[in-house]
Amino acid sequence: MQIIYEYHDVSASERLEAMAKEKLENLSKKYDFVHRADVFFKTENRSDEENMFCDIRLSMPGPRIFVSSNAENFEAALSETIRDLEHQLRKVKEKLSAH
Repeated sequence: MQIIYEYHDVSASERLEAMAKEKLENLSKKYDFVHRADVFFKTENRSDEENMFCDIRLSMPGPRIFVSSNAENFEAALSETIRDLEHQLRKVKEKLSAH
């Protein structure tokens, strides 16, 4: 799987990229139809503490999947995003196997 990282108002982080790569590779083993992931890390000015965002867009045959999560830190946002992606991928796989 090809993984592309983008940072908005955040410095690039090898540690975050390694975490994201590990989690995405685990997903790609289960869901081999996914061929590309675009990972976005960004911060926004918000009144609450959850101003760190992790967005992931997965490319595969058919429609793309996009998930965005925010938390107090990037690690928590990444974990929540991966959990939501897995839920959506499970639905896609069920539809594919039904045909």
